[in-house]
Amino acid sequence: MQISLTFIRILFLGLSILFITTYATAGAPEEAYYHHMAIGVVAGFIFGCAIISLDTLFKRFNLRAFNTATIGLFFGYLMGEAILLVFQTVYDAALIRFSPQTLDLVRMGVFLFSTYLGMVMTARASDELYVSIPFIKFKPNSQKKKDVLLDSSMLMDARIIDLASSGLLDNHLVIARFLIKEFAEMAESTDENIRSKGRRGLDIIKKLEGIPSLELRFAEADFPDNKDGMSKLIRLARLIEANIMTADSNRIQQSSVEGIRIVNIHTLSGALKPLAQTGEFLNIKIQRYGKEPRQGVGYLDDGTMVVVNGGAEYIGEVIRAQVLSVKHTSSGRMVFCNVIEDGSFCDSILSPTSLEAESAVAKTYFAL
Repeated sequence: MQISLTFIRILFLGLSILFITTYATAGAPEEAYYHHMAIGVVAGFIFGCAIISLDTLFKRFNLRAFNTATIGLFFGYLMGEAILLVFQTVYDAALIRFSPQTLDLVRMGVFLFSTYLGMVMTARASDELYVSIPFIKFKPNSQKKKDVLLDSSMLMDARIIDLASSGLLDNHLVIARFLIKEFAEMAESTDENIRSKGRRGLDIIKKLEGIPSLELRFAEADFPDNKDGMSKLIRLARLIEANIMTADSNRIQQSSVEGIRIVNIHTLSGALKPLAQTGEFLNIKIQRYGKEPRQGVGYLDDGTMVVVNGGAEYIGEVIRAQVLSVKHTSSGRMVFCNVIEDGSFCDSILSPTSLEAESAVAKTYFAL
């Protein structure tokens, strides 16, 4: 991609120098020929560099925006021609005559007005038109659903397989080819940790391909000039107009800078956690002491921390507790409970059958 852009810029710069030099030397006297040639070369080089520098202003524009502006310009030109045709007819029939300078000013004003109005109206109505032309398709935003582009951290999280199997992402899941290449390189690394991550990513991609209803798609675009993986992914998301799904919480801040919506799987998982209601019963294994005296702390299967008043006496045991309240924090939810003091807790001497039955009751309430 970078080689192509460099070639195009050099070619354009050469053409600019050639055209302007040819114009500058045309009809020049013989004694001043080389002087005019030097002026043409310098002027062509400056003009070419100025046009190329404008490329930085259009980096955030995609082909759709360019085509929309082009169509608007064409419609504006047609409207300007129509207005001038009517004006010329009225002017020929009228007895009043204007100077050529006034007529040129009127024509220029009409064309400027019509071209601007044409581009603005086309841009505003692009979501209401059903027109398909090469490289562009107009359709209402209300019917457009953005694709979901997975990043490397999401492709190493096995939860994406269950999420894809749910049918929520059918026909909308996209994987970048350059991420697959990165996983393949990682899988061949001499570092055991890196090699295991690469193999896990490739294995998850293979399992996603095996889901028949998912219709997984791959994005072939690559950006060799950009070495940062997340920047490449954001450029790809902007190119295909997709959202990014990640398992890395640090990328939320970057999304606000780049203007791309990033969906975090941890936020989604937290939103789907069932709420415990006051008065409900659950079975919880006390794993450590709490901050306050006689408090014990345990964890549900989904990682929710449960603080049990009076649970410090039962470290390592599964007890039955009653929910007092649920507190929402920045790191997730915390459930506060009281030990049931009537002896109806599950101690370590319970039979495996009864313990499994109690665990099943708890999972009924808190399984993700």
